[in-house]
This record gives sequence, structure tokens and C-alpha cells, in this order.
Amino acid sequence: MDVSSADEVSKRLGAVGYLADEGLATVTYLALSMQRPLLLEGEPGTGKTALAEALSESLDIPLIRLQCYEGIDSTQALYDWDFTRQILHLRTVEAAGTASDSGELEQSLFDERFLLARPILRALRESPAVLLVDEIDRADDEFEAFLLEVLSTYQVTIPELGTITAATPPIVVLTSNRTRELHDALKRRCLYHWIDHPGLARETEIVRTRLPQVNKRLVEQVVGVVQKLRDGGGMLKPPGVAETLDWACALDQLGRDELDLESAAATIGAVCKYREDTERVRVALDKMLTARQ
Repeated sequence: MDVSSADEVSKRLGAVGYLADEGLATVTYLALSMQRPLLLEGEPGTGKTALAEALSESLDIPLIRLQCYEGIDSTQALYDWDFTRQILHLRTVEAAGTASDSGELEQSLFDERFLLARPILRALRESPAVLLVDEIDRADDEFEAFLLEVLSTYQVTIPELGTITAATPPIVVLTSNRTRELHDALKRRCLYHWIDHPGLARETEIVRTRLPQVNKRLVEQVVGVVQKLRDGGGMLKPPGVAETLDWACALDQLGRDELDLESAAATIGAVCKYREDTERVRVALDKMLTARQ
């Protein structure tokens, strides 16, 4: 991609509402200029997936997403054949008697028109594009090895059609919540960055950028409370930036300009995703907001 510096990356991302710190902007620029995959690790809600989305928007290229899950294999990621259409085609040919031999018939069954391109094949074919491999830590070792092979050459072989190579390597962003350790071979292939929760000032800036309609005082109060909830520990799932945005938006939808105990309790579902966390946060909010009053 035609990006000349980390500062330009930061400005481009900022223009679409993603505020990257210097470290993230620098490693993103290096991934673009060196044509290397970018591996982002961090707690859920810290903006890993959002970076890929912002890159796609800021560079005006397609975003192709591969959501990983337990049991995913190369078929779900690469390609498959449309068996239903193949059977219909076979019956049509047999009824018409137009196939001269079995070899010709077999070749017609594995024609391009029956190919179902999955995310990785689409990215190789349609690049320039951003390929987001989301939550790679959910996949198993075999899929990780397959992905490493693809990222090493940016090409795949379809036995019936031949080898497909990307004319321009896609921008690859892998994310991981670190539910398990990834193999060193995959990490060596990538540029790595850990995304942590932002500090008070940066998170306030993020929320004000993404939700400019929300009252400034309310944003400061919401971010301040979220920061204390994270720092206090003890939560099964500490709120990420996504939860901060949801909470500020929910309070704004209720017409609130300031954070009060009643409104905080009513909208706690935007922050907490576990019953145990809900009880802890109710107690913490009561102490924080009562003390403030």
C-alpha cells in the first residue's frame, strides 16, 4: 500500500475514527511496507478487530473476514465445491447426452463456476484487500500450520484448477485473545503487537471521537468509572473499549447528561456480561457514585 510513514498511518486511521498510539501506528506501517502479516494480541475489547476494519476503510479496499472457531479446517477457509449445482449439472448432461467421455464430464464438474471461494482464496484473488483472521487462538494446531503455509507463499493449489497466487499480497491481520499460545513458527512469520486497554486520556478521546453527540461530562464520568473497574480487578471479564462505547451510548439514549446511580444500575448490562460481575459492579458503583456525591 502507498503509505509513507507511521504518522500517515495514524492520520488515516484517525480520519475513520480509530485512534492508534505511536507503537501500534508504527508496527502497522511496518506490516504494510514490509508486506508482513500483523499479529495482534490483547484482552477482548481492546480494538484488535477494529484495526483491521479501520485499515480497510482508510485505504478504501475490501475487508475479508475469516472467523476462526474450534474445529475449523482448510475447507471452511479456502474453498469448497457446490455439490448441489454439480449434481444438477451432471443430470442435465446425462439427460442431454452431450458428454463424449467420462474425462470430459469430470472436467466439466470441476469447472470454475462450481467453485465456492472461502475467505482466504477470496483474499488471494481479490487483493488488494485486508484479510482479517479473527481469533486464531480458537483454531487448532493443524489449521495454524495450514495458515502458516499460505502466509509464507500467498498461494494455494486447487488440484482441479491449478495454483492460484496473489498478484498483490493481501494485508493480513491476525487477532488473538490468547486463550492458548500460538506456535513460534507462526509468530516468526508475523510482526507482533500487544494491544492493552487505553489509559484515561486516550479512552476519553476515543469515546468522544466515536460518539461526538454524547455530553462531554458524561463521557468523562463513564470512562473514569470504567478505568476504576478495570484497575480494581476481580471481574471475570473486565470491560473493554467496546463496552465503554456501549455504556456511553446507552446513557445518551436515555437522555442522561451525567452519570447517576439509578442510570448506571439500569444500564449495567452494557458493561457486564456475567452475573458475578454484575453484582460486583453494582456494589462498586454504589461506593464510587455515592462518594462523588
